[in-house]
Amino acid sequence: MPVDDQLPATDVSRAIDPWLQRLGNGMSWIWVCLIFVIVLNVLLRYVFSEGRIELEEIQWHLYSTGFMLGLSYAFQADAHIRVDVLHERFSLELKAWIDLYGIVLFVLPFTLLMLIYGIPFVVDSYETKEVSPSPGGLELRWLIKSVLLLGFSLLGLAAISRLTRLWSFLFSHAR
Repeated sequence: MPVDDQLPATDVSRAIDPWLQRLGNGMSWIWVCLIFVIVLNVLLRYVFSEGRIELEEIQWHLYSTGFMLGLSYAFQADAHIRVDVLHERFSLELKAWIDLYGIVLFVLPFTLLMLIYGIPFVVDSYETKEVSPSPGGLELRWLIKSVLLLGFSLLGLAAISRLTRLWSFLFSHAR
């Protein structure tokens, strides 16, 4: 049984988790759009001999957006990849301690670094009116770069939500 199913809800998690779940469910449609764009690009290229760089870049943008925004949903739902061979053998308390230390020592600091260094990255792109270097590529490069900031902000919220649940389980909730 996943640790997430056994963690108590907190006021913070009750505020954040439903919002991330709705976002994740809504963002799942991006994969349908991605498949449509890929099929359209393949048809244009191999049936009509008409390659479109815009469609290739839209594919990259859709994939990047789906991945970055889906990351917080996967983290919140405890559906991310772990070393299950080891993890499944641990007690619930040990799993909670590992998750707590993982969030405090790795997830939150990395998220903070990505936000600190990501802001100038996006601002520079916006100020220079950066466009794709490919002929016929998409404009507004800052827009896709800002998905990094949004994705890591959402991941930070998911981590904080989970951290409150772990803290409640380990320190204040009767087990």
